[in-house]
Amino acid sequence: MTAPKKNMFEKHDSPVLAPEEIAQLIEKARAVDDMGALGSERVYRLIKRYFSPTVVGLENITSKNTLFVGNHSGFGLDGFLVCPILYHEAGRFVRAMGDNALLQNSKVGDTLIKSGMIPAHPEVCSAMMEDGVDLLVFPGGAHEAIKSEADKYTLLWKERYGFVRMAARHGYPITPFAVVGADEFYDQVIESREFADSLPGKLLKKAGVITDDWRDDMMPFIPKGVFSTLLPKPQHCYIAFGEPISVPRYPKGKTVPKSVLNRVRDETAASIDTMLRDMLLLRVQEKRKDSFIRRLLTR
Repeated sequence: MTAPKKNMFEKHDSPVLAPEEIAQLIEKARAVDDMGALGSERVYRLIKRYFSPTVVGLENITSKNTLFVGNHSGFGLDGFLVCPILYHEAGRFVRAMGDNALLQNSKVGDTLIKSGMIPAHPEVCSAMMEDGVDLLVFPGGAHEAIKSEADKYTLLWKERYGFVRMAARHGYPITPFAVVGADEFYDQVIESREFADSLPGKLLKKAGVITDDWRDDMMPFIPKGVFSTLLPKPQHCYIAFGEPISVPRYPKGKTVPKSVLNRVRDETAASIDTMLRDMLLLRVQEKRKDSFIRRLLTR
């Protein structure tokens, strides 16, 4: 029997899926043809009212099927912000790639898959690209989504090149995007790097919830949202889409040269970094336009 492949998108011990599990996930993903409740007009209006997103650069999105690549933040809630906006404002049903750990739980996983999410696994990704669908990935993964406050709006991609390999294998251009606002959805009462040694962390270890093989990048921070609840703060969000980045095609069986991996990865990261700086500046310039209530709730 062929050994299960590790996740190409992650350079740590991501959960390994057996071939039977991969085939089942591909079948489930292919059965989904819309975003379900997440793509509803009601959810879109809620997002518009609650986060008041300013969206720029929609004209940069290529008409071809593309791989959207962006910065991850906000406890991973940014995908639930970007995908409905792309669905309603650009007419694109984008399949966001999520950590395998999120999708292995049958109930939670099935719900997320029915909303359009797929596992960030090379075989699942290949199947979707063969079907010619738009995909979205955060190369920083869970580690970037729960980064410390000092690392806000910083790309923490480590040495991940999987998204470039997949784009090269299937001839997909990359559309970089940046999200500002999601990194302030929550205050961090206890940062993720301090969680294991905190009182809640020690209690969870004692209860056996956190074990020695617990993934470091999945260690959460203790969040505090609006009114000190788990509800995210109503931050005015800014979302920018950059010009597409072409990726030379290297069909299956051909190795993508390291020089190509580095160039495309660096070009994508540089585009995202530039958009982050631009959107942070725009936010400062427009801060006074926010209502008093919004400014009060997002202090």
